[in-house]
Amino acid sequence: MRMKLVIALAALLSATAAHAGTIVVSTSKLDKFRALLVDAMKTAAQAKPGVTLIVESANGDRELQLEQMRKSAGQKIDAMIVISSDGDQGPRMTEIGKQAGVPLVFVNTSPANLADLPDSQVYVASDEKESGTLQAQEVCRQLHGKGKAVVLIGEPFHFAARTRTNDVDAVFAQPDCSGIQIVERQAAYWSRDYASQQMQEWLKAGVTFDAVIANNDEMALGAIQGLKQAGRAPKDIVIAGIDATNDALMAMQAGDLDMTVLQDANGQGKGAVEAAIKLAAGQKVPRETYIPFQLVTQQNLPQYLPKSQ
Repeated sequence: MRMKLVIALAALLSATAAHAGTIVVSTSKLDKFRALLVDAMKTAAQAKPGVTLIVESANGDRELQLEQMRKSAGQKIDAMIVISSDGDQGPRMTEIGKQAGVPLVFVNTSPANLADLPDSQVYVASDEKESGTLQAQEVCRQLHGKGKAVVLIGEPFHFAARTRTNDVDAVFAQPDCSGIQIVERQAAYWSRDYASQQMQEWLKAGVTFDAVIANNDEMALGAIQGLKQAGRAPKDIVIAGIDATNDALMAMQAGDLDMTVLQDANGQGKGAVEAAIKLAAGQKVPRETYIPFQLVTQQNLPQYLPKSQ
């Protein structure tokens, strides 16, 4: 009798695991960092028996992403993970989840309605105040608090782009860094190509600067590309990015990029999947979960290189 009970319990547990749930990942588009996030989510989901992960990309179309979310939420899914480009769409996304009774996990981009999220919706990311602050403080240190800088901004409506840029302004307003003047700032949409083009335009216009501060690594790498195409040596300028992507770490190894800030895509991706599974099971999850940023410089670069391989 005891053996039959054990077998029955084992079968029940197996059946529960086999139907642990379907999670849809809705992403605005798949750039370098978002691709890392999605890969991390896939890895985390594969480690959870019975969890199926479905990824949908809107290829940069905000309205299409909302439509994809409505369609997915109307099907038999257990939770949704959302990576958006525009935090202002948060209220509309929240309403989609509420109407369908599907828990939402916002990742990386803070929804504008973060403070008003229902219990079935949470936010997993890194605190953007850390990223731009760490970056700007290191630029200030390397410039000894004096010089001219240009800023490459991500998508204008993206929460991270706004926050990282504001962080730079806040650091340069401090007495030790107030000798640094921002002479130009332009949106380059997280893109290497746009940043390269913008850099060449600045150089043709005769803009002079001692530092390039980019909201992400792709734009920092684009700035390096633009400098080289114009016959300028990147090593003569302090260049800073954010994300610590593989390409950025290689550029640091080559001496072209001076610093980056690790945004832990693995930590965010894993945290998002775990939060989605708990919400789907009716468990309580903290409204906000933050994965720490880490400054990467030439001094500590060796300890980050294994993560790029």
